[in-house]
Amino acid sequence: MIVSLIVAMENNNGIGKDNDLLWHLPTDMRFFKQTTTGHCIVTGRKNYESIPPKFRPLKDRTNIVVTRNGNYSEPNIKVAGSIERALEIAKELGETEVFIIGGGQIYKEALEKGLVQKMYITHVDTNLEADTFFPKFDRNLWKTKDSISLPKDDKNPYQAKIVIYEE
Repeated sequence: MIVSLIVAMENNNGIGKDNDLLWHLPTDMRFFKQTTTGHCIVTGRKNYESIPPKFRPLKDRTNIVVTRNGNYSEPNIKVAGSIERALEIAKELGETEVFIIGGGQIYKEALEKGLVQKMYITHVDTNLEADTFFPKFDRNLWKTKDSISLPKDDKNPYQAKIVIYEE
């Protein structure tokens, strides 16, 4: 099973502010949906709760929420006490590629523990105020497998580039 993470970040690695995304980029959201649909997604509790209630759990995906709260429960999700347990659940379900979707602490822990083999990173060309950041990582340890340019237009206020990295 491939363990991947998927994230969008601005030039200073900012990924969120006040438990919300920094931008609305429909083309990147479409990429996120197409890439993760049909797969297990792993998210921290705060990140999960930041998803508007009408959109959670994320449709057509097995939502696995990581929390230390053993009593946490929401309809139609699976709960894990650690990232490792979340990955075990995905493997037990026969997953071929599981996606870690955030937030900042979950990304940091997954990278520090060496759990990630693939990263789908949308580099958004802007500098915005953020309070949550994607952790710094050594780009020399990762190979660029593919990249997709997302131009700025009337619905997408920033130019972006999706880069797929593999170990």
